[in-house]
Amino acid sequence: MSTYTAPLRDMQFVLKEIAGLDEICALPGNEECSVELVESILEEASKFATGVLDPINRNGDQQGAVVKDGVVTTSPGFKEAYKLFCETGWNAMPFSPEYGGQGLPAAVTMAVNEMWKSANMAFALCPMLTGGAIEAIAHHASDELKQKYLPKMVEGTWTGTMNLTEPNAGSDLAAISTKAARAADGTFRITGTKIFITWGENDVAENIVHLVLARLPDAPPGLKGISLFLVPKFLVNDDGSLGARNDLICSSLEHKLGIHGSPTAVMSYGDKEGAIGYLIGEENKGVGYMFTMMNHARVNVGLEGVGIAERAYQHALWYAKERIQGAIIGDKSGEKKPILHHPDVRRLLMECKARTEAMRAVAYYAAAQIDRAHAGDAAAQARIDLLTPVVKGWSTEQGVELSSTALQVFGGVGFVEETGAAQYYRDSRITTIYEGTTAIQANDLVGRKLAREKVPGAAMKAMLAEINATAAELAGQPGLANIAAQLKAGAAALENATDWIIANYVDNAPTVHAGSVPFLWLTGTVTGGWLLAKSAAIAAQRLAAGDADPYYTAKIATAEYFATHQLPFAAAYAAEVTGGGASVFALPENLF
Repeated sequence: MSTYTAPLRDMQFVLKEIAGLDEICALPGNEECSVELVESILEEASKFATGVLDPINRNGDQQGAVVKDGVVTTSPGFKEAYKLFCETGWNAMPFSPEYGGQGLPAAVTMAVNEMWKSANMAFALCPMLTGGAIEAIAHHASDELKQKYLPKMVEGTWTGTMNLTEPNAGSDLAAISTKAARAADGTFRITGTKIFITWGENDVAENIVHLVLARLPDAPPGLKGISLFLVPKFLVNDDGSLGARNDLICSSLEHKLGIHGSPTAVMSYGDKEGAIGYLIGEENKGVGYMFTMMNHARVNVGLEGVGIAERAYQHALWYAKERIQGAIIGDKSGEKKPILHHPDVRRLLMECKARTEAMRAVAYYAAAQIDRAHAGDAAAQARIDLLTPVVKGWSTEQGVELSSTALQVFGGVGFVEETGAAQYYRDSRITTIYEGTTAIQANDLVGRKLAREKVPGAAMKAMLAEINATAAELAGQPGLANIAAQLKAGAAALENATDWIIANYVDNAPTVHAGSVPFLWLTGTVTGGWLLAKSAAIAAQRLAAGDADPYYTAKIATAEYFATHQLPFAAAYAAEVTGGGASVFALPENLF
């Protein structure tokens, strides 16, 4: 059976050469960060991922969390792994030292989080949701709530959740019906049911801090009438100790296609006197506050696409090197060779490798923009705003497709559970749905980030200028001409589609949005191709200077493959965007 091994060489390269680790470490607040420290962190994280999280991943899939009388028991080994995860400081890594965190840059956290998601995606969802809750509390809650809850959450002793979805209110948050009533002591009584609550109940934490969207009795209708409340599983005394159990319970766990090790709860609030909640920020501004958490989660869910694709690829590569089957086309040696020598198996593996490396480059690059934006860089803020839906939407779609591609390498045995390959396919499928579906990400990209930008298309045009500059730079370099040509053509397709959207959005928004998902794929593909092209140029320079590291040879080959096999899709995506909308609406409803 394959064991996960973190791709440290590629992680280090992307952090240094694409994300600009040296510059990130030099930003205000990051003075204690260094390239040497980051390399040490990645080494230790790799050991934890391989030695602790990967071994319990399959058990988590086969023996998922269970609930009895509202009490959840997590999968075998999860509780012990989580305890060690917190004791060794991994949970605290990205957060402010003010609350006990280590304050490491987002780009570094991104690389470490990829390892957790590759090794055990179901486990990784717990610290991911806690991190999002920490961000929302830190940005919007009162100082009293911050001081009472954040240190324990940063430590990991208490976990956090996000409570949006209800049985009759999915992506349409305006339809939520959970109620909040004011109490005489200044707190609120929460009543209602929330579904799909990731790690909503568990046995790994002493307390669980739920962030719950609810309506006050006199709130205006729609999104403008939703407030955000902190609702702990156990009430917290003034001295920080745990008090009485709050009026909330996990009424059931969802039976899911994948991520069985992650307890996805149906949470019932206020079955008795009402769950005690504390208002975060101002009344009726909860949706905006929750989006602080959502944006944090969306980038991290996009990273799940990277992580699951990497793990699926590694397993498929292991099998392709072990499995001997059939004669090799064109091989007259008579030797029995593994299926890695079959042309189409090579193609499948190159698809996984090249596209995963492209996703990793985009994710780490985006994380670096977060770090720069935190330091006051307005251009970086515009870039991360543009790329957040791309990282989430494009990477997760890629993760689903590549986990399927990796499964294909196994043939028939990939379809049965004994090999473990099917788990990646099942686990990946949720990633395009939760934290905003692919269509929601695409609508955000086309609407908010492009057509309704203060200067429509400004952020995209700025990125296109850099992409075209890279294509021009590579055009004259030996061995990189094809990459340059394909990148130039892809950029032209993206620019054409961008101009068309801006020109047509006001008068024909439905037709534009009919092509929003292809536009998201187009943006991701060209951006990924751009960053791989930059990687190839750096690798070529190192080889020309006499560096014999075979990694650089592989990097050029991977970029060449992506340019040849993926960038040509840019023209097709652009054609869908600019000319496909009418056909989406051509069929009358009664003929569906």
